[in-house]
Amino acid sequence: MKTFLSILGLVALGFLGRLAPHPPNTTPVTAIAFAAGKYVGAKWAIAIPLIVMVISDAVIGFYDWKVLVSVYGSFAIIGCVSILARSKPPAVTILLVMASSLFFFLITNFAVWATSTWYPHTTAGLITAYAAGLPFLRNMFIGDVFYAASLLGVFEWIVAKARERRQVIQTDSDLSDVLLT
Repeated sequence: MKTFLSILGLVALGFLGRLAPHPPNTTPVTAIAFAAGKYVGAKWAIAIPLIVMVISDAVIGFYDWKVLVSVYGSFAIIGCVSILARSKPPAVTILLVMASSLFFFLITNFAVWATSTWYPHTTAGLITAYAAGLPFLRNMFIGDVFYAASLLGVFEWIVAKARERRQVIQTDSDLSDVLLT
């Protein structure tokens, strides 16, 4: 039941985060992939961000399928990266989140350059496409770090509280065992 509620909560957070007014590319989707990978399970690290994207894009509107594939594919790969963070300390996890922001930027801007007529299909055109995307990278980077630190912090707090409860229960049980013998 806890896993189901975690999945539902992460999907709801991602959906609302994409629908609420926000600077471009400042959503909790990358953080959700990392939280799912670390606390819910490997398959959910990939599935939850994609579910969030499909449901929210159904409301917001789908766009050029070639760019859409690069966005969804990037989030699937980010989900895979998040699985690597499962046993890593928080500082390494945040570094992986930062790397994921950069990775998303490189893949999606390359896709825009390669599949659209917005930029010439030359090295200069590719550089122009990346330069035009820098404000989006900045926004995603700030959003990803903020949301990841916040969301992972909340999950860590919940895990610590659960451990504390188990420890108290264990101590009470130990006390009962001692009193009964």
